[in-house]
Amino acid sequence: MLIFWLFVLSAVSYLDRVNISIAEGSIVNEFGVTDAEFGKVFSAMLIGYALFQAVGGRLADRLGPRRVLTASVLWWGVFTALTALVPSSIPNALLVFMSVRFLLGAGEAVMFPAANRFVASWIPASERGIANGWIFAGVGAGAGLTPPVVTYLMIHYGWRSSFWVCAVIGCVAGAVWFLAARDFPADHPAITMEELSVIKSGLPASTGATAQLIPWSRVLTSKEVWAATLSYFCYGYVAWIFFSWFYRYLAKVRGLDLKASAFYTTLPFLAMLVCCLIGGFANDRLTQWRGPRLGRCIVAAVAMTIAAVFIAFGSQVESARVASLVLAGGAGTLYLSQSSFWSLTADLAGTSSGSVSGFMNMGGQLGGAVTASLTPWIAARYGWTASFLLAAGLCFFGGLSWLMVDPTKVLTETPAASN
Repeated sequence: MLIFWLFVLSAVSYLDRVNISIAEGSIVNEFGVTDAEFGKVFSAMLIGYALFQAVGGRLADRLGPRRVLTASVLWWGVFTALTALVPSSIPNALLVFMSVRFLLGAGEAVMFPAANRFVASWIPASERGIANGWIFAGVGAGAGLTPPVVTYLMIHYGWRSSFWVCAVIGCVAGAVWFLAARDFPADHPAITMEELSVIKSGLPASTGATAQLIPWSRVLTSKEVWAATLSYFCYGYVAWIFFSWFYRYLAKVRGLDLKASAFYTTLPFLAMLVCCLIGGFANDRLTQWRGPRLGRCIVAAVAMTIAAVFIAFGSQVESARVASLVLAGGAGTLYLSQSSFWSLTADLAGTSSGSVSGFMNMGGQLGGAVTASLTPWIAARYGWTASFLLAAGLCFFGGLSWLMVDPTKVLTETPAASN
């Protein structure tokens, strides 16, 4: 049930992020800015999100995911509502949007590091792939629901109404999490002794409540952490093309009307949802069968390579609808690798998994911040095909980075002991 609620919070977090990409056309018309200028608003949110990843993860490690994540979700609600309050007549509106979205991103930075800290304490190692698959399926669910929901609200009540609705949903979801969750299984009043025994038997000794946090010097000298972070930078660059620009691409470049764009924009996110679950299941099964090198690393490397092929091919297709399907295939295969990133960091770092996954996710969000501004710049000068081909190349490189990872080099051990 708690993993399902992390799925809900994950969905809400992406509802709050992607809503502005759907409302972007209405906002740029109202405030008189260009797509390239508004790309700075997307980048501002992602820079705030990236900069506070490691800090948010460390907070979750020290204070626990229950309180930290609750405060984070309420923070999202406040700054989502503030986005709707920006008046049309305000001077320097672009700067105001950038500031509000930067602070929204800073608050959202806690979400997935805190969720990974929860996984490290609650989920046996043999089930972490599917647990992370469910959590990140929320990304597809939230991003997939956003286009039709926000489009409906925009058509009937204006773009600002969608931000009010998203803010209320977030606050309610955060309150439920605070009431339902606990930082450690033994603290939960509803857990049975049998369930507690099963959980404890599948957890490494380094994930107990008294375990020490890993020093940053150990984290920053780990080849595995840097390889995963580099790969996640590439992953984030590609993923955020879909979150930031795909709706606009279908409407403005491919010529689909508002409702058709909303429909076809949901396809990549539905593919993400399904493939997160498939990837998490495969991750666990292959890890149990042949070890984490196959289950964590090779699955991710192959998935990202196939995603690169889909994205490169989709950019060449003439039909808008066929291109949407092919590019959705690219988004889905990319997300087959999602649980590998987060399961690996939970395996490597134990009670410091919030910090380590936060550092890795910082790389992913810096990639997203780059694509938010670079993608429309490349498209304006060289065409959208060039933007997608660059994304495909980075996706392929991200897959290769996984070949450098040794998933047995646990950070809680000394370097000599882990060899």
